[in-house]
Amino acid sequence: MKEKQIKAKQPFLIIGATVTWFAVILQLYLSILNSVESVSETIIRFFSFYTILTNILVALCFTVLLLKPNSRRGIFFSRPGVLTATTINITVVGLLYNILLRQTWSPEGAQRVADELLHVVVPLLFILYWYLFAPKSGLGWKSVFPWFLYPLVYAIFVLSRGALSGFYPYPFIDVNTLGYHNVLLNCLGLFIGFFLLSQLFIAVTKVMRG
Repeated sequence: MKEKQIKAKQPFLIIGATVTWFAVILQLYLSILNSVESVSETIIRFFSFYTILTNILVALCFTVLLLKPNSRRGIFFSRPGVLTATTINITVVGLLYNILLRQTWSPEGAQRVADELLHVVVPLLFILYWYLFAPKSGLGWKSVFPWFLYPLVYAIFVLSRGALSGFYPYPFIDVNTLGYHNVLLNCLGLFIGFFLLSQLFIAVTKVMRG
Protein backbone atom coordinates (compact mmCIF):
# COMPACT_ATOMS: atom_id res chain seq x y z
CA MET A 1 0.00 0.00 0.00
CA LYS A 2 1.35 3.44 -0.95
CA GLU A 3 2.25 5.98 1.75
CA LYS A 4 -0.59 8.33 0.77
CA GLN A 5 -3.07 5.46 1.00
CA ILE A 6 -1.81 4.51 4.47
CA LYS A 7 -2.26 8.09 5.71
CA ALA A 8 -5.76 8.29 4.21
CA LYS A 9 -6.92 4.93 5.57
CA GLN A 10 -7.40 5.97 9.22
CA PRO A 11 -9.56 9.04 8.52
CA PHE A 12 -11.56 6.98 6.01
CA LEU A 13 -12.26 4.33 8.66
CA ILE A 14 -13.33 7.01 11.15
CA ILE A 15 -15.76 8.53 8.64
CA GLY A 16 -17.04 5.11 7.55
CA ALA A 17 -17.65 3.85 11.09
CA THR A 18 -19.30 7.10 12.21
CA VAL A 19 -21.61 7.39 9.21
CA THR A 20 -22.65 3.74 9.23
CA TRP A 21 -23.37 3.50 12.97
CA PHE A 22 -25.26 6.80 12.81
CA ALA A 23 -27.40 5.49 9.94
CA VAL A 24 -28.22 2.22 11.72
CA ILE A 25 -29.03 3.88 15.06
CA LEU A 26 -31.13 6.57 13.38
CA GLN A 27 -33.13 3.93 11.51
CA LEU A 28 -33.66 1.93 14.72
CA TYR A 29 -34.93 5.05 16.50
CA LEU A 30 -37.29 5.90 13.63
CA SER A 31 -38.54 2.31 13.40
CA ILE A 32 -39.46 2.26 17.10
CA LEU A 33 -40.91 5.78 16.96
CA ASN A 34 -43.21 5.09 14.00
CA SER A 35 -44.15 1.46 14.63
CA VAL A 36 -47.62 0.30 15.62
CA GLU A 37 -46.20 -3.03 16.80
CA SER A 38 -44.73 -3.76 20.23
CA VAL A 39 -41.15 -2.66 20.84
CA SER A 40 -39.95 -6.28 20.88
CA GLU A 41 -41.68 -7.10 17.58
CA THR A 42 -40.40 -3.87 16.05
CA ILE A 43 -36.82 -4.72 17.00
CA ILE A 44 -37.17 -8.25 15.61
CA ARG A 45 -38.52 -6.84 12.36
CA PHE A 46 -35.74 -4.24 12.30
CA PHE A 47 -33.14 -7.00 12.38
CA SER A 48 -35.05 -8.91 9.70
CA PHE A 49 -33.93 -6.49 6.99
CA TYR A 50 -30.95 -7.46 4.86
CA THR A 51 -30.17 -3.75 4.63
CA ILE A 52 -29.81 -3.42 8.39
CA LEU A 53 -27.83 -6.61 8.93
CA THR A 54 -25.43 -5.76 6.12
CA ASN A 55 -24.96 -2.18 7.28
CA ILE A 56 -24.19 -3.50 10.77
CA LEU A 57 -21.64 -5.86 9.21
CA VAL A 58 -20.05 -2.89 7.44
CA ALA A 59 -20.09 -0.83 10.65
CA LEU A 60 -18.38 -3.65 12.55
CA CYS A 61 -15.80 -4.02 9.81
CA PHE A 62 -14.99 -0.30 9.81
CA THR A 63 -14.86 -0.20 13.61
CA VAL A 64 -12.69 -3.26 14.14
CA LEU A 65 -10.24 -2.21 11.43
CA LEU A 66 -10.06 1.23 13.05
CA LEU A 67 -9.69 0.22 16.70
CA LYS A 68 -8.31 -3.33 16.70
CA PRO A 69 -6.63 -3.95 13.32
CA ASN A 70 -4.12 -6.44 14.73
CA SER A 71 -6.59 -8.41 16.85
CA ARG A 72 -8.06 -11.75 15.80
CA ARG A 73 -11.19 -9.97 14.58
CA GLY A 74 -9.11 -7.32 12.85
CA ILE A 75 -7.14 -9.96 10.99
CA PHE A 76 -10.42 -11.68 10.06
CA PHE A 77 -11.97 -8.49 8.65
CA SER A 78 -8.71 -7.72 6.81
CA ARG A 79 -8.87 -10.91 4.75
CA PRO A 80 -9.35 -10.29 1.03
CA GLY A 81 -12.27 -12.72 0.89
CA VAL A 82 -14.06 -11.20 3.88
CA LEU A 83 -13.65 -7.62 2.66
CA THR A 84 -14.72 -8.51 -0.86
CA ALA A 85 -17.74 -10.51 0.32
CA THR A 86 -18.80 -7.63 2.57
CA THR A 87 -18.42 -5.22 -0.34
CA ILE A 88 -20.55 -7.42 -2.58
CA ASN A 89 -23.31 -7.69 0.03
CA ILE A 90 -23.49 -3.95 0.67
CA THR A 91 -23.43 -3.40 -3.11
CA VAL A 92 -26.44 -5.73 -3.38
CA VAL A 93 -28.18 -3.59 -0.74
CA GLY A 94 -27.66 -0.49 -2.84
CA LEU A 95 -28.60 -2.09 -6.14
CA LEU A 96 -31.76 -3.81 -4.91
CA TYR A 97 -33.04 -0.69 -3.23
CA ASN A 98 -32.31 1.72 -6.02
CA ILE A 99 -33.51 -0.60 -8.81
CA LEU A 100 -36.47 -2.36 -7.20
CA LEU A 101 -37.60 -0.54 -4.08
CA ARG A 102 -36.94 3.19 -4.34
CA GLN A 103 -40.10 3.84 -6.34
CA THR A 104 -42.30 2.01 -3.82
CA TRP A 105 -42.25 4.81 -1.22
CA SER A 106 -41.25 8.44 -0.67
CA PRO A 107 -39.61 8.96 2.74
CA GLU A 108 -39.29 12.47 4.11
CA GLY A 109 -37.27 14.25 6.78
CA ALA A 110 -35.12 12.10 9.03
CA GLN A 111 -36.38 8.94 7.34
CA ARG A 112 -35.10 10.23 4.01
CA VAL A 113 -31.70 10.87 5.61
CA ALA A 114 -31.53 7.35 7.06
CA ASP A 115 -32.73 5.89 3.79
CA GLU A 116 -30.07 7.58 1.68
CA LEU A 117 -27.31 6.79 4.16
CA LEU A 118 -28.17 3.09 4.38
CA HIS A 119 -28.78 2.51 0.68
CA VAL A 120 -26.49 4.97 -1.10
CA VAL A 121 -23.83 6.61 1.07
CA VAL A 122 -22.67 3.56 3.04
CA PRO A 123 -22.53 1.26 -0.02
CA LEU A 124 -20.49 3.84 -1.93
CA LEU A 125 -18.19 4.44 1.06
CA PHE A 126 -17.46 0.74 1.46
CA ILE A 127 -16.97 0.14 -2.25
CA LEU A 128 -14.47 3.01 -2.26
CA TYR A 129 -12.75 1.60 0.83
CA TRP A 130 -12.48 -1.80 -0.85
CA TYR A 131 -11.11 -0.26 -4.03
CA LEU A 132 -8.50 1.90 -2.28
CA PHE A 133 -7.39 -0.15 0.72
CA ALA A 134 -8.51 -3.79 0.62
CA PRO A 135 -5.92 -6.50 -0.15
CA LYS A 136 -6.96 -8.43 -3.23
CA SER A 137 -4.54 -11.34 -3.39
CA GLY A 138 -5.60 -14.95 -3.67
CA LEU A 139 -9.12 -14.36 -4.99
CA GLY A 140 -10.44 -16.52 -7.82
CA TRP A 141 -13.80 -17.50 -9.23
CA LYS A 142 -14.13 -20.38 -6.74
CA SER A 143 -13.74 -17.92 -3.85
CA VAL A 144 -17.36 -16.86 -4.25
CA PHE A 145 -19.00 -20.06 -3.01
CA PRO A 146 -18.45 -19.48 0.74
CA TRP A 147 -19.84 -15.97 0.23
CA PHE A 148 -23.27 -17.46 -0.46
CA LEU A 149 -23.58 -18.60 3.17
CA TYR A 150 -24.66 -15.20 4.49
CA PRO A 151 -27.48 -14.50 1.99
CA LEU A 152 -28.56 -18.16 2.13
CA VAL A 153 -28.87 -18.15 5.92
CA TYR A 154 -30.69 -14.83 5.69
CA ALA A 155 -33.18 -16.20 3.15
CA ILE A 156 -33.87 -19.26 5.30
CA PHE A 157 -34.36 -17.06 8.37
CA VAL A 158 -36.80 -14.56 6.86
CA LEU A 159 -38.84 -17.19 5.04
CA SER A 160 -39.04 -19.37 8.15
CA ARG A 161 -40.00 -16.48 10.40
CA GLY A 162 -42.41 -15.18 7.78
CA ALA A 163 -44.20 -18.53 7.74
CA LEU A 164 -44.77 -18.13 11.49
CA SER A 165 -45.41 -14.39 11.78
CA GLY A 166 -46.73 -13.44 8.34
CA PHE A 167 -44.14 -10.64 8.09
CA TYR A 168 -41.79 -10.52 5.11
CA PRO A 169 -39.41 -7.54 4.97
CA TYR A 170 -39.37 -7.18 1.17
CA PRO A 171 -42.16 -7.42 -1.44
CA PHE A 172 -40.18 -9.76 -3.71
CA ILE A 173 -40.05 -12.40 -0.95
CA ASP A 174 -43.60 -11.87 0.34
CA VAL A 175 -45.08 -15.35 0.28
CA ASN A 176 -48.49 -13.98 1.31
CA THR A 177 -48.71 -12.07 -1.96
CA LEU A 178 -46.57 -14.06 -4.39
CA GLY A 179 -46.71 -17.64 -3.12
CA TYR A 180 -43.72 -19.89 -2.52
CA HIS A 181 -43.19 -20.73 -6.19
CA ASN A 182 -42.65 -17.12 -7.24
CA VAL A 183 -40.67 -16.25 -4.13
CA LEU A 184 -38.29 -19.15 -4.69
CA LEU A 185 -37.88 -18.09 -8.32
CA ASN A 186 -37.08 -14.57 -7.13
CA CYS A 187 -34.56 -15.94 -4.66
CA LEU A 188 -32.95 -18.00 -7.42
CA GLY A 189 -32.69 -14.89 -9.58
CA LEU A 190 -31.12 -12.96 -6.72
CA PHE A 191 -28.57 -15.71 -6.10
CA ILE A 192 -27.66 -15.76 -9.78
CA GLY A 193 -27.25 -11.99 -9.66
CA PHE A 194 -25.11 -12.34 -6.54
CA PHE A 195 -22.89 -14.85 -8.33
CA LEU A 196 -22.49 -12.63 -11.40
CA LEU A 197 -21.72 -9.58 -9.26
CA SER A 198 -19.15 -11.62 -7.34
CA GLN A 199 -17.48 -12.61 -10.59
CA LEU A 200 -17.37 -8.95 -11.60
CA PHE A 201 -15.55 -8.08 -8.39
CA ILE A 202 -13.15 -10.99 -8.92
CA ALA A 203 -12.44 -9.69 -12.43
CA VAL A 204 -11.73 -6.23 -11.04
CA THR A 205 -9.27 -7.68 -8.50
CA LYS A 206 -7.43 -9.50 -11.29
CA VAL A 207 -7.16 -6.30 -13.33
CA MET A 208 -5.93 -4.35 -10.30
CA ARG A 209 -3.33 -7.01 -9.53
CA GLY A 210 -2.14 -6.77 -13.13
